Amino acid sequence: MSQAESKSALGTAEFVALIGLLMSLVALAIDAMLPALPAIGRDLGTAHPNDAQLVIMSLFIGLGFGQLLFGPLSDSIGRKPAIHAGLVLFMAGSFVCIFAPTFEIMIAGRVLQGVGVAGPRIVSIALVRDQYEGRLMARLMSFAMAVFILVPTIAPALGQGLLILGGWHAIFITFLVIAVIVLAWFALRQPETLPVARRRPFSPRAIGQAVGEILRIRPALGYTLATGFVFAPFVAYLGSAQQIFQDAYGTGALFPLYFGVLALSFGAGSLVNSRLVMKYGMRRLSKASAAFVAVISLIASAAVFAYDGLPPFWFFMAYLLTVFVSVSLLFGNLNALAMQPLGHIAGVGAAIIASVSTFVSVPLGALVGQQFDGTLYALVGAFAVSGAATLAAMRWAEGGGSSPDS
Repeated sequence: MSQAESKSALGTAEFVALIGLLMSLVALAIDAMLPALPAIGRDLGTAHPNDAQLVIMSLFIGLGFGQLLFGPLSDSIGRKPAIHAGLVLFMAGSFVCIFAPTFEIMIAGRVLQGVGVAGPRIVSIALVRDQYEGRLMARLMSFAMAVFILVPTIAPALGQGLLILGGWHAIFITFLVIAVIVLAWFALRQPETLPVARRRPFSPRAIGQAVGEILRIRPALGYTLATGFVFAPFVAYLGSAQQIFQDAYGTGALFPLYFGVLALSFGAGSLVNSRLVMKYGMRRLSKASAAFVAVISLIASAAVFAYDGLPPFWFFMAYLLTVFVSVSLLFGNLNALAMQPLGHIAGVGAAIIASVSTFVSVPLGALVGQQFDGTLYALVGAFAVSGAATLAAMRWAEGGGSSPDS
């Protein structure tokens, strides 16, 4: 053990809180921006209202590439230095966005933010995998997701308040301050979890070998694709949420409240998952959840058509609350299933899983989001297809048949 590892590990509560906060920087960087999208588009001269969605999508693009960098980097230099570097890059991207004179520079800053935030986002998963596996890992990740979900419940309201007080520039300044606080907490309190003896060389050849190994492991690849299919319609929802709530349904200043209520369903689902996964296992729970998303979305599609694309607001909220609880059961379980055979290469394994799922979900989600025309046809249909595609990917991961549950 290194000197860092010989120190007492954090208590479970503090560890979960810290991991949840590291992971939630992505949610903060996305959700706090939602109320500001029209102002950014107006101030920086976008040609079409849907173009402002790129402020959200560009961060995901940077996140996808950043995960490819930071996963292998953390396997080479350790978990802590990799997370430190990511937080610094996130701060640099915030500076670019604060002073962006054009929409193109804003997008470049958001991509840099995405690359940087990939450090804490992806390496924190490897840090958990260093110490836990199987159902225990899934259970701890569910608790971390519950912490993670507190940020989306308050981030839009925070963004709206900052927008009123200081414009959209104030939101990026707040990102900067929060990143400094998180960096100090992590640097002072979290021990290193990757011994020097287990570190791998940071070289294209070593990374290529690890990628090849992961792509040959059918369960890892299959569950990774399933994760991407699950996340695609959620990406579309994030990109178009401001337009759906404020433009289509006219919620005005109450948008952050409704968005936060829906975000709470993820937290509730994650807590439920932490109990159910120990009893029923990850595979059985994931299959049931994916099937439910597909079926309930097909039923909702009929209602959307009956109301010419825009059903009553109460129906929309009830539908998404139901779907998001089910989707929350899928996120942690599918990720843990994909990671299960990759304990010996946890850092690069987490990176490839996250990157591939991101590169699957973002183009599909962006395609759905750009179809927004004031109706819910595309979004509800995307959730139905997502549930079916997730089931198909899980079946392929298991070799076309059943396998022992975990």
